[in-house]
Amino acid sequence: MRRDWLFPFILVVASATSGYLGWSGYALALPAAIAFPALWSLARSRRTAGLVSAAYFLAASRGLPQGVATFYQSDIWPGLLLWLVASGGFVFVHAMLWSPRSDRWRALRYVIAMILMALPPFGIVGWAHPITAAGILVPGWGWIGLAAVAAGLAIMTTRYRPAAAMALVGFWLWSAAFWTAPEIGLGWQGVDLQLGKSLGRDNSLDRHRDLAAILRDQRRPATTFMLLPESALGFWTSSVERLWRRELAGSDVSLVAGAAVVDPEGYDNVLVRVSKDDSEVLYRERMPVPGSMWQPWLPLLGKSGGARANFFANPVVTVGGLRVVPLICYEQLIVWPALQSMLHDPDLVVVVGNDWWTKGTAMIGIQRASAVAWARLFGKPLVMSFNT
Repeated sequence: MRRDWLFPFILVVASATSGYLGWSGYALALPAAIAFPALWSLARSRRTAGLVSAAYFLAASRGLPQGVATFYQSDIWPGLLLWLVASGGFVFVHAMLWSPRSDRWRALRYVIAMILMALPPFGIVGWAHPITAAGILVPGWGWIGLAAVAAGLAIMTTRYRPAAAMALVGFWLWSAAFWTAPEIGLGWQGVDLQLGKSLGRDNSLDRHRDLAAILRDQRRPATTFMLLPESALGFWTSSVERLWRRELAGSDVSLVAGAAVVDPEGYDNVLVRVSKDDSEVLYRERMPVPGSMWQPWLPLLGKSGGARANFFANPVVTVGGLRVVPLICYEQLIVWPALQSMLHDPDLVVVVGNDWWTKGTAMIGIQRASAVAWARLFGKPLVMSFNT
């Protein structure tokens, strides 16, 4: 009788440990997540498979309750509720696709689970996807590396898992021994800010002038493009555009920064480019944060508002003759935006976030680690800018 609960308990604890370590905010720790498919496949019942999946996902996304409480300035209960609801898609997919049948069938089902959690609709909450570790295991291998790691994860669900684990851990150790961070885009400079929740909410003239002064003070020689975080410019209006063109007068630098473009139906979370001569909206976020930003139920209630999800739009934008992959905040936590963009063989990855609400959690580290992993997998330079 004791073994009836002991083995499932060990699987659940091991799965939680895999999620906790893999998504601790350190890029080189991401491959700890590769243990999950093996633990999932070792479950002896669908119920245990669901518990193993829940333990992994909840441990990986453990910063969500505290972050939500900080964002809404409320107690922790709304965050706990969202935490549990968000895990539902991951648990449902992996519990339903678990099978007691042969190795080949289990491996096929796990591949299906990987694909479902990488693409909408389940991919909308497809955080903590083990495939993200490919950028750490086989940096520079691109699509071949992605396929190799996906195959390795599938083999981890079969009786050949010891060989797959040895191979993947071997790649992990080799990568860690010779690890190098992604290159920084030539002529680009990311500027981190520590302005807390006021960024994007304080749209005063003084705030914009302060930001312009920060750019002038921190600009390095040979910098052509400077990057500011998500929401840095607040609401993007003609007045804000004119202000920034005046601030950049006499300079050959262009600013790329986060802003919001508002209309009666809602708003787009965007990146804009502005110089002394002109400006443009470069990018409209494909996947805003579900719930707090993207609220698809509002039209059903006859209401307007919320951020638009542009899903598969503008995967690559052109800046200074370069094909650029923009990833705003939440897009760094899920799979399809990065992979869709990499299909276009870009020259540079640009990452921004407004993460003041993640203080005390590993979430900003997880976003950075994910961005580093995708950039290293495909051998692309990376520029980042965050506000805390």
